[in-house]
Amino acid sequence: MRAYVAGVGMTPFTRIGGEIGYPRMVGEAVRAALADAGIGYGDVQRAAVGYVFQPSAAGQRALYDVGLTGIPVVNVNNNCATGSTALMLAREWVLSGAVDVALAVGFEQMTREAMAGRPSKVSPIDAHLAALPGDPDGTPLTAWFFARAAEEHMRRYGTTAEDLARVAVKNHEHSTRNPYAQFQRPFTLDEILADKTVAGPLTRTQCSPMSDGAAAAVVVGERAARPGRDVEIVGQRMVTDTEESFAGGSAIAVVGAPMTRRATAGVLADAGVGIAEVDVIELHDCFSINELLTYEAIGLCPEGGGGELVRSGATTYGGQWVVNPSGGLISKGHPLGATGLAQCAELVWQLRGEAGDRQVPGARLGLAHNLGLGGACVVTLYRGETHGDAGT
Repeated sequence: MRAYVAGVGMTPFTRIGGEIGYPRMVGEAVRAALADAGIGYGDVQRAAVGYVFQPSAAGQRALYDVGLTGIPVVNVNNNCATGSTALMLAREWVLSGAVDVALAVGFEQMTREAMAGRPSKVSPIDAHLAALPGDPDGTPLTAWFFARAAEEHMRRYGTTAEDLARVAVKNHEHSTRNPYAQFQRPFTLDEILADKTVAGPLTRTQCSPMSDGAAAAVVVGERAARPGRDVEIVGQRMVTDTEESFAGGSAIAVVGAPMTRRATAGVLADAGVGIAEVDVIELHDCFSINELLTYEAIGLCPEGGGGELVRSGATTYGGQWVVNPSGGLISKGHPLGATGLAQCAELVWQLRGEAGDRQVPGARLGLAHNLGLGGACVVTLYRGETHGDAGT
């Protein structure tokens, strides 16, 4: 049994505070995915709907304006890995034979209040906080964790503030080609280094923004797939924290590098390919440091080599891989529940040769990496047809 992505859709990712409610955003993304798949909502047999900050059972309400067909709707919340978790459920339903057509949806309407919340008793990140010395002392928690990881990487390997900023330069430049991106202008290295400090060496333009948006994917089995168009999911793994995450007081481990290593190794082994064979990668650059950490954890370079790799140009157009052609979370935006499915949409477009000005020439294998503290990492490998040298 095989599973394919038959259709994808997403809204533009925007600044928070817009007047459009989440049912309308979801409707736009889902209708686009259904049209892309060439089916109607009545053909969908089950749906997984992911979000982080909306009330319980928001998944049902999110879809009611699309259709009232009575299908099972499963609500999904796995922090920043929510979108890919919904996709994983849809794929597993199809692979099991339970359904031929499943829908995965992710959306978010974020608020500053929700992002600033700190649970007073039991927190999903109690273990993460306990593993590291120091006190966030009012710093946004996620920024504090990743700033500690950046400082650790700089101490261990000589990584510089300029190396971190180069990630943001690259991704902001990539987003100028993406009409769905929240930011669509380039930033110079000097602009990024001089921007407002958020935490440690991380400046504002190296951090993913709060965003609103939605994305969706139609997942089908072999009986419903269209040969030559639909993109196969050839491997997918979810890994949660292990003892390694919290042993030794390493911030790099706390923010998910061990999960990423294990998930990626499993996916590549399942598919029987090496990372050198992958053409295009959408990875979870919630902060610039996490792109460098992920380079190392997925095997693009040795441990400690992330700074050198981004300096070399190996992860942009003309290099060995194109990483985050969408602009990544830093520039495309990061509505938490939608991010993993936006990665899916970008890779499907790339593997079909439909990515326009940001097309990676000849892309055939695409890897998505979606990470959530608390903790979950989902890595997905997609395979499409070869489309020559379309695009730039």
